Amino acid sequence: MQRLQAISNLGSLSKLTFDNLLPLGRSGDPVSQKLFQLALDEARKFAENPNGWLVIAGPVGSGKTHLACAVANFRISKGQAAFYITVGELLDHLRATFNPNSEIEYDQLFEQIKDSPLLVLDNMNYSATTAWSKGKLDQLLEHRFNSKLPTLITTSMPVEEFENDYAGHINDPEFSRVLILKKQSSSLQSLDSLDLPLLKNMTFDNFDCNLSLPENVRQTLEGAYKFAKDWAKEPLEWVILQGLNGCGKTHLAAAIANQLRGSGREVLFIVVPDLLDHLRSSFGPESRVSYDALFERIKKVPVLILDDFGEHAATPWAKEKLYQLINYRYNARLATVITTCLALDEMDNSVSSRLADLQICTNLNITAPDYRDKKTTRTSRPRSRTKG
Repeated sequence: MQRLQAISNLGSLSKLTFDNLLPLGRSGDPVSQKLFQLALDEARKFAENPNGWLVIAGPVGSGKTHLACAVANFRISKGQAAFYITVGELLDHLRATFNPNSEIEYDQLFEQIKDSPLLVLDNMNYSATTAWSKGKLDQLLEHRFNSKLPTLITTSMPVEEFENDYAGHINDPEFSRVLILKKQSSSLQSLDSLDLPLLKNMTFDNFDCNLSLPENVRQTLEGAYKFAKDWAKEPLEWVILQGLNGCGKTHLAAAIANQLRGSGREVLFIVVPDLLDHLRSSFGPESRVSYDALFERIKKVPVLILDDFGEHAATPWAKEKLYQLINYRYNARLATVITTCLALDEMDNSVSSRLADLQICTNLNITAPDYRDKKTTRTSRPRSRTKG
């Protein structure tokens, strides 16, 4: 027993057992308590008969490490080997073995972990690691999946953000079981601006077409309103809303997003400067999701609304990222709405040439002034609407 304890790498975590685990977890929320109780029951079953993979997902402090260590300690109490390691510690060990003064060979350590009868990988937020680190984890997990070796994984990432290679492994109903201790917001949800109070309340019902405007100006606003409302019923291809700040284009874009979300459609509403900031931050060591994973999810979202597409994209890096995003969605014919203060001839040609394609894009130029100007009188919704 002492030998099994020594080689388990649990150390002080050997005191974390099922006996001293709070049966409902630490949360006072009834829903979270129910989820924890379900996870506890499944963890006990897995400890009795560890087959396949068990994935426990939840935020920091939700009890997933205690559950994982309780499983490992239970196996040891039954005279069976188990090996516990955090992903960060694992990667540090693997890097250290490249040192010529290392007392253990790289292959020896890696093979020991790969073939452990029960492996507990704690805190696998590996999307934030380097390409080298991801490669080693890929190799480890692929080996254990193909060899059908029992593995328990904990993560604070939403499981849908795991790399595509392992989404299939984790979601394999005959091999894996995923336990959610608390619903996590995805990285896309953290990017979305639609929950901000002002945007959340922008709907077609409270949009104002300003009847006091000259007729030719008002018609551009009414036409954009009618087109946007019809498009929201069946979002296909692209809509470009052009006009000065405050002319109503963001309201129409947010109204589209709110209507789609209300009908259960997946839509991402994001302000372009915020998008670029998020992409830059994903390079940081504390990022929960890798740049590549984040960018791929944004590129492929069913309906994407890019608000305030403008001069902030002046740096070469920003231009390249926005071009890649625009080009991918253009080629994939994915529904997209763009609001901008720029005319097409003021944009980079690589982007403007796609936005000018009338086969996929409808450009709506709103010539109304800033509705926030106190000198402009705004009234209620229009009595009649014509296409601009």
